[in-house]
Amino acid sequence: MPTFTMRQLLEAGVHFGHQTRRWDPKMAPYLFGSRGGIHIIDLQQTVPMLHHSLEVIRDTVANGGRVLFVGTKRQASQKIKEAASLCGQFYVNHRWLGGMLTNWKTISQSITRLRELQEKLGEGAHGFTKKELLSLERERDKLELSLGGIKDMGGLPDILFVIDTNKEEIAIKEANKLGIPVVAIVDSNSNPDNIDYLIPGNDDAQRAIELFCTLVSAAILDGLQAEMLTSGQDIGEAEEVNVIIEEEVFSEEKPKAKPKVKKETTVKPKAEPKEQKEPKEQKAKAKTEPKAKQAAKLKEHAPKKKTVSETRAQENT
Repeated sequence: MPTFTMRQLLEAGVHFGHQTRRWDPKMAPYLFGSRGGIHIIDLQQTVPMLHHSLEVIRDTVANGGRVLFVGTKRQASQKIKEAASLCGQFYVNHRWLGGMLTNWKTISQSITRLRELQEKLGEGAHGFTKKELLSLERERDKLELSLGGIKDMGGLPDILFVIDTNKEEIAIKEANKLGIPVVAIVDSNSNPDNIDYLIPGNDDAQRAIELFCTLVSAAILDGLQAEMLTSGQDIGEAEEVNVIIEEEVFSEEKPKAKPKVKKETTVKPKAEPKEQKEPKEQKAKAKTEPKAKQAAKLKEHAPKKKTVSETRAQENT
C-alpha cells in the first residue's frame, strides 16, 4: 500500500476548501473551521478515509477489477490521463458523454467506429480525396478525445475514481444506477451524498490533484502485483514441467557430444617433440664451446711472426 503523511497533505494544500459563502452544509462534519473567509478541511478525518479508499481500490484490482479515472476539468485532465496510463487503467478526461455507462452498447459501437477510422488512416488512407481525409480525421479526433481512454476497457468498470463531484455529477448518477462504487474527492462546496468512499479534500489545486492521482495509481499497481502473486502458482508449476522436459532432452543429447572430446585430446601430444629438440641444440653448443677455447689457447702459445725490420736487424748483428 502507498504511504503518505499529513505533512504531505498540508504541503499539497489538501486542507484548503472554498469560500464560506459557497459551502455545502452537508460537508459540515468534515470541516475544521474557517480562516480568512475560506473553509479549512479537517485532515484528521481525511487521512483515515483516504487510506480506506486506497485499500478498496487495491482490493478491487487484486480481484481482477478495472478502475475508471474521471476528471474532465482543466486542472485534472492531464493528471488523470498520466495516472491512469501509468497503472494500465482507463480514464475520461475530456467530456463525459451521456450514457457512457448506462448505454454501453451504443458507446461500444462508437469505439468500434474509432478503431475503424484509426485503421483506415493508419494504412496511408489511399483512395480518399483531401476533403474526405479531412472529415475522417476530424471524426477520429473527436472520438479519440471522448473515448480514447476507454477504447480498450472491454466492458463496464468495477469502480470509479472521481475528482470534483459537482463537475462529474452525471457520471456519479450513472454509476449509482448500475451499482458501481464511487471513490471521490469531495470539496467543501460538494454534496457528499451518493459517494460510496468519499475523501474530504481540495479538488481544485493541481498539487492536491497530483498527490491523489499518484496515490491511487500506486494502490492500483500494488493490487496488480497481488493479483500476479495469487495466480503465480499455476505458472510456477508449468515452468517446473518445462524445466524437467528440457533436462531430459539435454541428457539424451549428451552422448552424441563425447566423440568431439576425444578428437580434441589427440591434438595435445603433437606439441611435445618440439620441446625435445631444445636439449640437442644445447649439446651441440656445448661441444663447439671447448673447441673454440682450445683454438684461442693455441694462438696465445704459438710463436709470433717476425716483421721485416726485425729480421734485418738480426742479419746486421
